[in-house]
Amino acid sequence: MTTTTHQVNPVLRTPPASPAAAAAYFSASLAFHADVSDVASTLADARATGVDPGFVVIDSRSTASWDQGHVPGAVHLPTALIAEQAEQLLDKSVPVVTYCWGPGCNGATRAALALAELGFQVKEMLGGFEYWVREGFPYETWEGAEKKDADPLTAPVDADDCGC
Repeated sequence: MTTTTHQVNPVLRTPPASPAAAAAYFSASLAFHADVSDVASTLADARATGVDPGFVVIDSRSTASWDQGHVPGAVHLPTALIAEQAEQLLDKSVPVVTYCWGPGCNGATRAALALAELGFQVKEMLGGFEYWVREGFPYETWEGAEKKDADPLTAPVDADDCGC
């Protein structure tokens, strides 16, 4: 009798979660995270229509980082100052979206945790300021407004929406 051994590839070495577990996980992920393009389009629509976006954006980086560039309309609240300033600057009934530099930085996560511990509803903006700029959205510096062309590896160059 011959036996065959079937080697499992690295992707399936750990089997996928059940559909129910996957649905619960991904649903929870969406409750904790916001996409850069969703934040940008909602803020742009709010500016164009005069309608409140329903959330406030928090830049949790240092003053030097803020001056280098930040999301227009964001509130500057460095993580180290959240405990002493958040309740004076923010309304607990308004959800907060935090961001920091980018995917290689967990500053927005630390800021979101600090805000949640104070009783704020909070989401983290995936990609942070890096992806805001890379996707071609306008930003502000200490010198004024700026905008770069979208990086074709992060955003469509010939469409307003990636379709995802």
